[in-house]
Amino acid sequence: MGLFADDDVHVSRPGVPPQPTHVTLTQAHVDAFDAIEADQNNRVYVAEIEGQVVGTFQLTFIRQLSYGGCLVAQVESVHVHSSVRSRGVGVTMLNFAKAEARQRGALRLQLTSNVKRPRAHQFYERLGFSATHKGMKLYLE
Repeated sequence: MGLFADDDVHVSRPGVPPQPTHVTLTQAHVDAFDAIEADQNNRVYVAEIEGQVVGTFQLTFIRQLSYGGCLVAQVESVHVHSSVRSRGVGVTMLNFAKAEARQRGALRLQLTSNVKRPRAHQFYERLGFSATHKGMKLYLE
């Protein structure tokens, strides 16, 4: 959870206070990990350097009705600790995600990124991602 506390953009939702500088693992987190682990279409991966977790991302496979019922790979929660950014951790993680998506036969690999992260957008574009759609969210309280 320390990777999430190391985030430079804290997204707040209506009625939810901003994240503290230190995030404690809660029962809700444990329940989420258990649900992800039980779902064959949903995984959380970590990157390590010398035994220390320095990066993480979630990869979810979604069957959709458009494009002939294709499979889509969705990347979420990409975090690389600030102490190791620009050392290839993010590239390695997303190359792994791309390989997993290809192996499963996904039509595309997609992600969303907070509008407050222009450096992240440049990073994703260098890896071949294109801003082809406009993402929208509706928080349900």
